[in-house]
Order: sequence, then C-alpha cells, then structure tokens
Amino acid sequence: MSDPEDTPPAAETEKKQSPSSRTFLCVVDDTEEFGAALQFACHRANNADGRVALIYVIQPAEFQHWMAVGERMREEAREEAEEMLNVVASVVQKRTGHMPVLYVREGKLSEEVVKLIKEEDGVSLLVLGAATGTDGPGPLVSYLVEKMTGQLRIPVTVVPGNLTEDEIINIT
Repeated sequence: MSDPEDTPPAAETEKKQSPSSRTFLCVVDDTEEFGAALQFACHRANNADGRVALIYVIQPAEFQHWMAVGERMREEAREEAEEMLNVVASVVQKRTGHMPVLYVREGKLSEEVVKLIKEEDGVSLLVLGAATGTDGPGPLVSYLVEKMTGQLRIPVTVVPGNLTEDEIINIT
C-alpha cells in the first residue's frame, strides 16, 4: 500500500497532465525568425503551465484565370500548410509535452491573425519573431506594432530573430 502523503492530490496530477488556459499564439511561416519565436512560445508555455497555438495563413492565390487551376493551387497551398503545421506541431509537442492548437486560415496574414485573436478568448499572448536585417522587423510585426497594438486585447511579444536558445531560456 502507498502512503497517502506520497500521493499527489487529484488536482495536482490533473494540472501536470493538461495545460492551463494560457495560450501563446505563434505565427508559422518559413522565415528565419520563426524559430526564435517558436522557442520563446514553447518556453513561456512550459513556465506558465500553458499551451502553444499555431496559426498558418494561406495567402490567396493571385492566379484566377481558370477556376480549376485556381482551385488546384488552393488545394496545394492547403496541403503545404497542413504538412508544415504537422512538422511544427511535433516540435511543440516534444518541447512542451502537449499538442498545440492548430489554425489554418486563408487571407491576408495581418487580418487573419487579428481575427483569430478576436475570436479565440483563450489566446493570451501573441509571439512574433522580428527579422534582423536592415529592412526592418517584418511586415506583420510592423503592422501589428505600429497600427494595431492599442486595438488588440492581448499583449504582443516581439522576439529578436537572432536570439540563441540559451538567451531565450534566460528571458523566459
């Protein structure tokens, strides 16, 4: 028989098995700075007993001359989005122990991110990676920080894309 004092309370066991309602949203793309943003989101989720959510926004196809070709392009973009999200989701699961919440949207990136934040009450922080080149932090970061920050209901964390994992661990 086990000693009752050695057995954790049910609430404590449940807390270890499932994350809290704090959700850290990260935009999935193919930029270099995405890696730093994802590492930051995973470390914050671990430290806050939260979870990571991933959004991939499919840009609308500009080629609309033939409906069948446009539809096929859309299908291919959707498949690519799902493949990328599955790869990133497996990384998140390894880093946090939890499957992330996945979102695929189609439209303009900045608009779809803002819409998702408005629709999903559980999202508590938006994590973005900032480009380190001379062209600025990137179009999404620029748009959200310059035009939308005061209108969002959650904070936005901009992670410099050149941070190392050790540096990210030290600040989370």
